[in-house]
Amino acid sequence: WDDRSGDRLREWLGITREQFYDPKLFAHVPMGFCYPGKGTSGDLPPRPECAPQWHRPLLNTLRKIELTMYIGKYALDRYLPGEYASITDAVRAFEGLLPIRIVLPHPSPRNNIWLKKNAWFEKRALPALQARIADMTNG
Repeated sequence: WDDRSGDRLREWLGITREQFYDPKLFAHVPMGFCYPGKGTSGDLPPRPECAPQWHRPLLNTLRKIELTMYIGKYALDRYLPGEYASITDAVRAFEGLLPIRIVLPHPSPRNNIWLKKNAWFEKRALPALQARIADMTNG
């Protein structure tokens, strides 16, 4: 998250870079643990063996999970398969998922069109998410 996507994600969360990288506040679990390479329209998908091999052992070490954020379609497909018809439907369900979990679109600049088509996300979902994050970080 050390790029423009990370900047946008931190803005969405209403937190500083320091808070984001504070291991007492946030744990970051990537879908893959190695860079899959460039594709024709961005990075290639995460390698399929990564999540099954590494996620459960890593998640089992986390003791106090207050909120899980599924960021992007790959996380949605892995952890909430078949629950929603689309990423838009999953993101729109934020009110029923918070305070325990939330699905977010990937914060990549490639999703600017999605953000323009779904203005409700910034007007309704982000304030609810920011309030939840503020509660958790005493901010």
